[in-house]
Amino acid sequence: MAQPARPKRILVTGGSGLVGKAIAKLVAEGEGWPDEEWIFVSSKDADLTDAAATAALFEKHRPTHVIHLAAMVGGLFRNIKYNLDFWRKNMHINDNVLHSAYKSGVQKVVSCLSTCIFPDKTTYPIDETMIHNGPPHSSNFGYSYAKRMIDVQNRGYFEQHGSHFTAVIPTNVFGPHDNYNIEDGHVLPGLIHKVYLAKENGTALTVWGTGKPRRQFIYSLDLARLFLWVLREYDEVEPIILSVGEEDEVSIREAAECVARAMDFKGELLFDTTKSDGQFKKTASNSKLKRYLPDFQFTPFERAVKETCDWFCANYAIARK
Repeated sequence: MAQPARPKRILVTGGSGLVGKAIAKLVAEGEGWPDEEWIFVSSKDADLTDAAATAALFEKHRPTHVIHLAAMVGGLFRNIKYNLDFWRKNMHINDNVLHSAYKSGVQKVVSCLSTCIFPDKTTYPIDETMIHNGPPHSSNFGYSYAKRMIDVQNRGYFEQHGSHFTAVIPTNVFGPHDNYNIEDGHVLPGLIHKVYLAKENGTALTVWGTGKPRRQFIYSLDLARLFLWVLREYDEVEPIILSVGEEDEVSIREAAECVARAMDFKGELLFDTTKSDGQFKKTASNSKLKRYLPDFQFTPFERAVKETCDWFCANYAIARK
């Protein structure tokens, strides 16, 4: 008689963040499988920049699988200010998590990268083979190089030890439980907070930059569903881009207008062109994902933005900002 499948113990680092909360919501709503036990940890549970603390976390929970989301993250302006800190902290976190996973016999690790790791000077659309083809954009080189090294480590652990460590590369993620800090957060949650305040105060909405840069936005709940698929089904060590299609790219101006509609903001829209735009675009190809999952349905941008704005308004007092 066939042996019953060994239960999976899945440790999610960065479990209190945007993507971790989205995965937890899906699991709580019944999208976990019966043989899966989910453990969500945050920086309160262990300092992952500390090797001993990370090893102790793995010793305590004995995971068979890991979704590695923990990172020092921030928007454009925070990255520009602290490139060295982003490099050092993320290098320590990633090395500690992957090495603890290897030493404790974890079967599979799925780490989270970002499209900002791709070369600044490149052809579009960008695909998974182009990660190391040139330096990243200078605005966030520290974070980008640290994240690229996960791909290098994954290949190293596979070649030297046969470890099954892989990574996903999402485009711009947004959704409930984001960091809505206007100075340090990413563009969409920053816009949501700005529209909220402009509406409260009866002022204009000022968007930083020209509004012309273009981004592919992915709703955190869509990304969470794809993470579950990668954990269970995706067998390559090579990373995979998780993104809406190239045709779904929107400008920052369009994103701001979408947020204004979702929050019923009728005021003026201004652009502060003294502020940096960052990268003009980083269009990613999702053709590899489409080969694997041709029928995957992404939540329409307008609906996802509306759900996120509604969550922020309902949870304004407790939202990170």
